Order: sequence, then structure tokens, then C-alpha cells
Amino acid sequence: MAQADSAGDPLLEEFAAHIQHERGLSANTLRSYVSDLTQLADSCGPLRQLTLGSLRTWLAELHDAGLARSTLNRKVAAARAFTAWALRRGYLSEDPALRLRTGSRGTHLPDILQADDMHQVADALAALRLGHADLREESPREYALAARNEALVETLYAAGIRVSELTGLNIADLDQSRRTLRVRGKGDKERTVPYGRPAAEALDRWLAVRDQLAGPSAGSAVFLGARGARIDPRVVRRIVDEALEGLGTTGARGPHSLRHSAATHLLDGGADLRAVQELLGHSSLQTTQIYTHVSSEKLRKAYTQAHPRA
Repeated sequence: MAQADSAGDPLLEEFAAHIQHERGLSANTLRSYVSDLTQLADSCGPLRQLTLGSLRTWLAELHDAGLARSTLNRKVAAARAFTAWALRRGYLSEDPALRLRTGSRGTHLPDILQADDMHQVADALAALRLGHADLREESPREYALAARNEALVETLYAAGIRVSELTGLNIADLDQSRRTLRVRGKGDKERTVPYGRPAAEALDRWLAVRDQLAGPSAGSAVFLGARGARIDPRVVRRIVDEALEGLGTTGARGPHSLRHSAATHLLDGGADLRAVQELLGHSSLQTTQIYTHVSSEKLRKAYTQAHPRA
């Protein structure tokens, strides 16, 4: 049976040997499991530190990327096989995949921010930036990081883009006069999306101090990490999670929540479904129609509360 590349992770190599020699799985299944688990480690960090939360975030990212439900189910099967084995071997103290749900992800959306929630998040990020403004001469990097974080969150919400699209942005992709972004989505397809004035102002502030973080490998990346290179998606997720965790009224977490919130708010505000489809880069209108369920539920609640014969 052919060996699969286990990416040099000793724990993954041991698991690959287990499923090959003890479970007798096919070479194709072996390769798929190892590929899925390598991707999981790239997204969540060391496999020894997996948690239910990190697994859910990983699946949300995959769903946001448009993977088919069958593919998601296979990846969950790989994760469950690994965590059950790791628990038996003592590498994990509990099995985080036991409560991992699949099957309904085709129609499930993560928690969504209310418009007031987004205003609160934006105000908090602006306050953090202003808090560093007085010390800008003494700690220019701290101010630059605060300005970056504000621009990053504003851009994700304003344009409704995926985290991979945000991290892939180059300065040439910004048209600041027209307030549009050129993004590369699934299948390397390009689209142009607009963004609003708050995001434009935040981007201007960030780009004015970008050189404070830029290192030799910064290239033309719009958003940079603390070490001066193009920002990593995991850093983006951490920044967004920290920005959202102060909200007591929602369980929304991660960049995908900002994307889903933007789509829902656009539809609630009367935007055309096909315009939202184009904005999000969905190849199928059916994918975009998921958001109408959220808006319909909001309408139903308003009707029940307000209509005299509800």
C-alpha cells in the first residue's frame, strides 16, 4: 500500500501508520485522511492541542470557502478518527470531536452581528487606536498595529470578503478614489467589490503607517503581520475574535461572521440578491439565498411582535 505524505508531523506519521497497518484502509483513504489532517494542523496549530472550538472554526472556514457537504463530512470523519485514536493513545485528555456536528452545515450560518454590534466593535477598535495616538512618537509600532487591526476588521465587514481574499490583497488591488477592492476568490476568479467611507478612512490611516511594520518580505501586501511579512490567516482570525469577544449579545466569532453579517445586513437593507451574490463571489445564487432565511426569520419575529392578528 502506498505511503502518504504526513508532512513531517510525528503524531500524524504515527496515526498514518495506524490506519494503514491496523485498520487496513485503502491508499486513497489514507492519502485523504492525511491531507485533511495536515490542513487541520495548518489551520488550528498542533494536533495535540485540538479543541472543539478550533475544530468548529476550521469547519466554518471550509464551509465559507464553499466546500461540498460530502467533502466536509469526509474531513470530519478524518478528524474524528484521529481524535479518537489520540485519546486512546493518551495524546489528548479528551475527544474534542465527539460533539462535532455535520450534515446540516449546508444550510447553517454562524451567529451574526446586529448592526449596533458592528458599530460597537468599530468604536472599540477606534478607541484602542486613539489610545495609542498620544504615544505614537514613543511607540510607533503599537499605533501601527492598532491602526492595522481597525482597518482589517472594517475591510472584512465593509467588503464581505473571505479571510483568504483579505490576506491576499496587494496595494495595487486598492482603488482608493473609487473605494473598490480587486479580490481573488475561489478558483482564482477576480471580482471588484466596493467598500464604504469608514473602511476607506481606516485603510488610509493604516497605509500611512504601514512602513512601521514592513519588513524585507512585506512585498506589496496590504496587511502585514507583526514580523513585517504578509499577514497569516490565523492572525486575522485571532484579531477578529479579540474584537468580537467583548460583545455580550452575540456568539459571533471569526472573519466568516463578519462576511455573513455583511450579506445579511445588505439584504435586510433592500439590496438585490444577485448584487449580493456578485459581492460575495458566489458562483451559485442558491448559495446566496441562504442569507434570505436569516432575513425571513427576522421578518417573522417582527410580524409576530407587531401584527395585531399574529
